[in-house]
Amino acid sequence: YKDADATLTSPMLLGVCDGVSQLEEFQMDPSLLPNELLKTCEELAMLQLMPDMNVSPQDQYRGPISLLKEAYQETTSFGSTTVLLAALDNSTRIHGKLHPMIAVLSIGDCELLMLRRTNGRQSELEAVFHTEMQRIDYNVQTPLQLARVDERIDEEFDESIALEVIEKGSAVHCVSAYEGDVLILGSDGVFDNLFLDEIVEICNEILPAPTANHFSPMPAQYLMKAAQRIVKESHAKSDCVNGQFLDTPIGKGGKVDDTSVVVGEIIEWTEAHTQIWSEVRRNRRWKDVISCGGMQCGMATRHSCSCEGDEDEKSRFRGRSEDASEESSDEEEGNCSIA
Repeated sequence: YKDADATLTSPMLLGVCDGVSQLEEFQMDPSLLPNELLKTCEELAMLQLMPDMNVSPQDQYRGPISLLKEAYQETTSFGSTTVLLAALDNSTRIHGKLHPMIAVLSIGDCELLMLRRTNGRQSELEAVFHTEMQRIDYNVQTPLQLARVDERIDEEFDESIALEVIEKGSAVHCVSAYEGDVLILGSDGVFDNLFLDEIVEICNEILPAPTANHFSPMPAQYLMKAAQRIVKESHAKSDCVNGQFLDTPIGKGGKVDDTSVVVGEIIEWTEAHTQIWSEVRRNRRWKDVISCGGMQCGMATRHSCSCEGDEDEKSRFRGRSEDASEESSDEEEGNCSIA
């Protein structure tokens, strides 16, 4: 079957979708809806969540459910997919002071893990938040899905059903975000095969604590290496070694699956980021014109890194990087981005 996983890495929004590859049996391209949905989510996030953007009242950010509903309504592709979004909202105020928050929306069995150096900048990363997967009757093969199908699958399908799934079936969490927090978003191919402490161990091995007391953004290649390693270790769980399979959260040997992961870091948003991302958006719009709106990948933009691995170990890696400010800011009005 065709790989139907899709990932999104942008300054204010990360995402993973795991499409149903078996839809090929109904002459559908299962990759179209996951990719179109995340691309539309990105466009809306860039309008609603970017700092210093002049947004009309009707276009203001109203939370991840509204964002996903609007994105779904603007798509036309057929398919069925799980959805995981992590949106960084810099507009939240706590006791009158701006405080960045991560809004996490999950439909299905993709999961998010947030890591933080809770004992100081030079301490190890620890898990501070983790989403739970949504599966029908807890069956590993039946995750909750967001879909659009036609008479080839269901003559009675109505898009209002999908909108109801978004409104009533989404699991939504809001979590405080701090500079240096690490986010890992992964498909079920990651979290069915790796225990949380194994993911934390990988990140601590590859993402070293700073040697100085001031914050310095993690080099892009380190985030890329962590994403690649997570995919590699996920696939290794299905290998039989000396007649034995390794333990996984779903039993010995886990499962063979397409595997996608995004690794990002929270950093301060600066004017330099605004200028660079504006250039990226201009380039992307031009490429969309000459490619008839096709998806563009591999652009040099951010520190977020995504890694997609097919079940046959032929992995595809995409990284984004740029220079970022080495100094953190204690200013009340400072903004953060997902790097």
